[in-house]
Amino acid sequence: MEIVSGLVSYALAKFLFLSRLSNKENAEKIKKMEEKVLEVYDIIRTIRDPEKPNSLEELEVVAEDCIEVKSLDDDDYLIIIRFTPTVPHCSLATLIGLCLRVKLQRCLPYKHKLEIYISEGSHSTEEDINKQINDKERVAAAMENPNLREIVEQCVLEPDD
Repeated sequence: MEIVSGLVSYALAKFLFLSRLSNKENAEKIKKMEEKVLEVYDIIRTIRDPEKPNSLEELEVVAEDCIEVKSLDDDDYLIIIRFTPTVPHCSLATLIGLCLRVKLQRCLPYKHKLEIYISEGSHSTEEDINKQINDKERVAAAMENPNLREIVEQCVLEPDD
C-alpha cells in the first residue's frame, strides 16, 4: 500500500509540475498574441475613411477588440479582423476592407493569412462584401483598376506621408 501511495504521490507531483509549465507556456503564447493584436491595430487604426477626413479609429470602424490573432505555426499567423461600417448601407465597405488588406500586406513583417469581415449584422450586404474582400482574384482585379488603386493609396498613407 505504501508503494501505491508513493506512486500516486509521485504521479500527482509530476502532473502539477507539468501543469504549471503548461500554464506558463500558455501565458507566454497569450501575451505574444496580445502583442500581435496591438501591432495589427496600430497599423490599421490610421487608415483614412475614403469619404471623410477621419481615420477608421476615430470613426470607430476598427477597434482593438475587433482583431484576433492565432498562431498557425512558429512564424505564421492567422489574423481575423471584423470591422463595423458607420452605416448599415455603407457603399464603401468593400473599399475599406481592401484598404485594411493592402495596409497589412505591406506593413506586417511576418508571414500571415488575413481574414477580413464586416461585423455580423452591421451591413445590409454583409455576406457579399465578406466574399469580395476575402477573394484573392477579386482583390487582385480591384487593385489593377488605377482609379481604385489611387483611392486605396490615399487611404492607407500615414498622416505624415
